[in-house]
Amino acid sequence: MPPCTGAALLWVRRLIEATLVLTLVASCTEPGLSGGPYPPGVDPKGAPVDEIAVGNRLMVAGEYELAIESFTRAALTEGMTPEILTSIGTANLGLRRLGQAEPLLRQAVEDDPDWPTAWNNLGVLLMETGEYPEAAQVFQRAYALDNGESDAIRDNLRLALAKMENPVNNTPQEQEYTLEQQGNGEFLLRKIQ
Repeated sequence: MPPCTGAALLWVRRLIEATLVLTLVASCTEPGLSGGPYPPGVDPKGAPVDEIAVGNRLMVAGEYELAIESFTRAALTEGMTPEILTSIGTANLGLRRLGQAEPLLRQAVEDDPDWPTAWNNLGVLLMETGEYPEAAQVFQRAYALDNGESDAIRDNLRLALAKMENPVNNTPQEQEYTLEQQGNGEFLLRKIQ
């Protein structure tokens, strides 16, 4: 066997290195994936995506348009439940689409009159439209249904009562509010004073 030249040794060394790199890469990929330029296919045994949970995360991130799309997909499978109505209405409120938010929130409180979150969010909408007496009534109902446990509802009620008592301070101004996520995936809107 003739001795190997430097070029041949370099070529063998690079071939071994390339084989090792490919082996390492192959060991890092999930089994069953083709590794091609296309995304993996749909796993028919996989769990479905919880569109309401996705929408709630998008709401926290301030992505209200995407949240509406997610809640709309949830409505296709679950129907227009009070939770979905409230969620879409709240997202529209976040986008300052008060005319679109109001019928959704009113329908939600009609469908589930014992849910304080829907009442609270309707109250925030009424505050935005300057309907302070009705907002105060709505917040009182939400506060009673919640047994006085929510700081957000209490703060919103105080603000509505203050706006009613001091009409001089009712000049239209751009009000800001924050979303407070409850433990069960519900959201309460709190006016920032």
